[in-house]
Amino acid sequence: MKKLVYLIIFFLYSTVMNAQLKDLVQYVNTLQGTDSNFGLSYGNTYPTTGMPYGMHMWSAQTGKNGDGFKYMYAVDKIRAFSQSHQCSPWVSDYAVYSFMPMVGELVVNQDARATKFSHDNEIAKPHYYKVTFDNGITTEMAPTTRGVHLRFSYPTTGDAYLVLDGYTDMSEIKIDPAKRQISGWVNNQRFVNDSKSFRNYFVVQFDKSFEDYGVWENQKDEVFPQKLDGSGKGYGAFIKFKKGSKVQAKAASSYISAEQALITLNKELGKDKNLEVTKARGQKTWNEVLNRIVVEGCTDEQMKTFYSCLFRANLFSRKFYERKENGEPYYYSPYNGKIYDGYMYTDNGFWDTFRSQFPLTNILHPTMQGRYMNALLAAQEQCGWLPSWSSPGETGGMLGNHSISLLADAWAKGIRDFDPEKALEAYAHEAMNKGPWGGANGRGFWKEYFQLGYVPYPESMGSSAQTMEYAYDDFCGYQLAKMVGNKHYQEVFARQMFNYKNVFDKSIGFMRGKGVDGKWQEPFDPLEWGGPFCEGNAWHYTWSVFHDVQGLIDLFGSDEKFTTKIDSVFTIPNVIKPGTYGGIIHEMKEMELANMGQYAHGNQPIQHMPYLYCYAGQPWKTQYWVRQIVERLYNSTEKGYPGDEDQGGMSSWYILSSLGIYAVCPGTDEYVIGSPLFKKATITMENGNKFVIEAPENSKENLYIQSATLNGRLLDKNYIHYDDIAEGGVLKFEMGSQPNKERCTSKYAAPFSLSKE
Repeated sequence: MKKLVYLIIFFLYSTVMNAQLKDLVQYVNTLQGTDSNFGLSYGNTYPTTGMPYGMHMWSAQTGKNGDGFKYMYAVDKIRAFSQSHQCSPWVSDYAVYSFMPMVGELVVNQDARATKFSHDNEIAKPHYYKVTFDNGITTEMAPTTRGVHLRFSYPTTGDAYLVLDGYTDMSEIKIDPAKRQISGWVNNQRFVNDSKSFRNYFVVQFDKSFEDYGVWENQKDEVFPQKLDGSGKGYGAFIKFKKGSKVQAKAASSYISAEQALITLNKELGKDKNLEVTKARGQKTWNEVLNRIVVEGCTDEQMKTFYSCLFRANLFSRKFYERKENGEPYYYSPYNGKIYDGYMYTDNGFWDTFRSQFPLTNILHPTMQGRYMNALLAAQEQCGWLPSWSSPGETGGMLGNHSISLLADAWAKGIRDFDPEKALEAYAHEAMNKGPWGGANGRGFWKEYFQLGYVPYPESMGSSAQTMEYAYDDFCGYQLAKMVGNKHYQEVFARQMFNYKNVFDKSIGFMRGKGVDGKWQEPFDPLEWGGPFCEGNAWHYTWSVFHDVQGLIDLFGSDEKFTTKIDSVFTIPNVIKPGTYGGIIHEMKEMELANMGQYAHGNQPIQHMPYLYCYAGQPWKTQYWVRQIVERLYNSTEKGYPGDEDQGGMSSWYILSSLGIYAVCPGTDEYVIGSPLFKKATITMENGNKFVIEAPENSKENLYIQSATLNGRLLDKNYIHYDDIAEGGVLKFEMGSQPNKERCTSKYAAPFSLSKE
């Protein structure tokens, strides 16, 4: 009897909780940012169909196998529906296999089989993708964390075929007509550090019998009818169903073994009688995540933009662990090819995401972040280096050693499920050695950086950018050491934290390149891209001093000179000078189209700059420019972003900034105040605490903060702390159409700077 009572109470509780969830999935458009190409990025996204941080995701594929531009909105033909892990078109994809339904004759060639469709016949949601081709075939996909439920509905006009493509590298295929099953593996990849051991094992279970079957290979498009297995480069399979069939297929993948793929299939999809069950569960999962931030008092378009961005902010880093039969986590290591118990995460470029995506995720998913920090240290043990850009192994992409930013930021925000001493030792090795992969694997020119106090130019392209980011990373090492009482590493990293000053030329007010001999680069033009900078120019990088904005202000000479210089970024012409790039790259074009002078929001280095007014006594300018960026440069359409949406980085900037907060300096517990976009936003923490941001008079005109209170007390600072959010409470803003130039203008109100300590 007691058991029955408990069950009834649990059922009623679950019903009430589910009833409280708003249907926010309806606002998400996964086509946001897909109208991109090599020369111009409106996001460089694809219509990702997958669960939050899913191990495998799925997408329609308009591009050729191996093409980084997996899906382009302007293309009117789909070649396949593929498993995906792609972070960015610039690193392409891995562990891919795909399906393509067709009616009539069997066609395996990826160009010839590409079939026309219209976006009018396309539904693109996180938990569900559907498209009907012009020839009448309908394809549907509903994902799980490590699998997918597919349904292919064929017209009666011809034979019904399904082609499985083994993609770009070696693969093995087995067909079992009696079980209505296809299994095998693919190993296409670019950045697995032990590539010989890498395989993506998959199993596909169909609910309809095969009328015919065979294997094929995509190098010469040779078909082998009635053959049950095959292996080699690009091997795939084809199966035939009755005309007019409606076929369901459940697929799951594993990096560990074929047996684990089957365990995953049964665990994640085994009980789902039809696609609707998988779809409904996926919708509930996404609604639970999206309801973690509920915004009110906004337009329909603002709702669409916000929740489309919040969706993308919850995709990366990807879960790279699997569940044993007993539910325990374990994983194949992309770093050394061995199997380990525990959690692993991958597919993230920290240069893109340490600034916004991780500070947002620390709010929403602290438990996952604790596991992630341990995964970083495990990766370091397995390959000898902290990751900087994983896909899924270490690529060494971009610049800086930003794993330490993640570790220090987690510790500062109370996420302390990892060994900080291991973290400091790992970072010290990172900072004083150069690894075998990419510019950000270890530290390029680390000796010169320690001896000279800067990375020299032209010995290193991107030298001044490296110097500034190394100085910030060393601050994070110092900060972590200080927080845990490690005097040794505190002293080691303290020596380099101010190295940014060594590449600042006071006579002209810019960061610039400096030679081994200590002389400034000549000629110098702050509009020229490249040279001592990476994907930017001096107007963009001069502000890359996250940890010591007051120190940067001092270099300029005064608050007034500092803010006047920031003003100039927005007001000078949006002229492009390609410099050492030799031609227009997409980041340049995006700055031009943004039409905000030299402010280049389409790339990361300058995205924090509008918040720097808060350090120099003019917070109302932060409020103005943040609101301009949020409202002018983002929308919910296929042209939704002002540049690459890198693993949730650009989306997270929007989410935080539209809430009215932003983490200028990860590694501290502060979020700087901007201008809230909504009348009300409620953040529900993992433990159920609610942090409410209210701005009742908010509007397009009323963008300026007149006054603010935190839990009823006057907020007389330009920042709040992580614990203010985590513990729950109310942050209330009184908004107006004119700036309050008396509020929070003192140094007391300014956020953290190292020079203020």
